[in-house]
Amino acid sequence: MFFSLSGAIGILRMPDVYTRIQCSSKTITAGALPLLAGLALAKGPLTAYGSRALFVAVLLLLVNPVASHALARAAYKTEVPMWQGAVLDEPREPRGDRR
Repeated sequence: MFFSLSGAIGILRMPDVYTRIQCSSKTITAGALPLLAGLALAKGPLTAYGSRALFVAVLLLLVNPVASHALARAAYKTEVPMWQGAVLDEPREPRGDRR
C-alpha cells in the first residue's frame, strides 16, 4: 500500500512524461508484487489462486519493464520534450546516421 500511494504522489509531482513513466513502472512492480506474493503464500502456491498469483507476478516482472521502455522510446521518437532540468539527453549526442 505504501508503494502504491507514494507512486501515485510521485506521478502527480513528476515534471515530464519520462519521469512519470519511470515512476509508474516502479510503482506497479513494487506495489503489486508484495500483494501477489502474499496471496500466493496465503492460499498456497499449488492451489488455483496461488498459482495464478505467481503466474501474474512473473508476467508482471517480464512485461512491465518492456512496456515502460516501449512507451518511453515512443515518446522519445515522437520528440516529446524533456524537462528543462534534465541533466543529460544521451541519445541526442551525435551518433551518425543510425536511426
